[in-house]
Amino acid sequence: MNRLRQTGTTIVEFAIVAAVLFMMIFGVIEVARGYFVYSALEEVTRRGSRLAAVCPVGDPGIAQLAVFNASGSTSESQLVRGLQPGHVVIDYLDGNGAVVVAPTELANFVRIRFVRARIVGYEHAVNVPFVAGLTGIVMPEFASILPRESLGVPREGAITPC
Repeated sequence: MNRLRQTGTTIVEFAIVAAVLFMMIFGVIEVARGYFVYSALEEVTRRGSRLAAVCPVGDPGIAQLAVFNASGSTSESQLVRGLQPGHVVIDYLDGNGAVVVAPTELANFVRIRFVRARIVGYEHAVNVPFVAGLTGIVMPEFASILPRESLGVPREGAITPC
């Protein structure tokens, strides 16, 4: 009888310890995934500002390519789950860092000195078992600024979209 009682106690202890252990393991995995998403969002802004510096002003392909999709694809990113091209905001800035309104007009086009890509409103989904109430983490706004280059205007030939 004493042996049966000891076996039951061991199973209960194992269940408690295993639950805590698995929660810790999945927590470490989620932290690592969070760092990956953080790095990927930084890369998306860097890539977006680089594309905006060389692609035509207002080209929708900039945001699509920035999230690692093909040009013309409006689906979520294949690299970061939940990241849409709509989360990428491209701003054209003048020499003082102010946003140039209507940058496609010629008078405003020549004022563009910098391009800025931002990630706005992205929420990272968290998946930790046994923890209720974690829906997601609202990521901070990421931004990257580069000096303008061609802005899609070639020295010769026609303007081609990105």
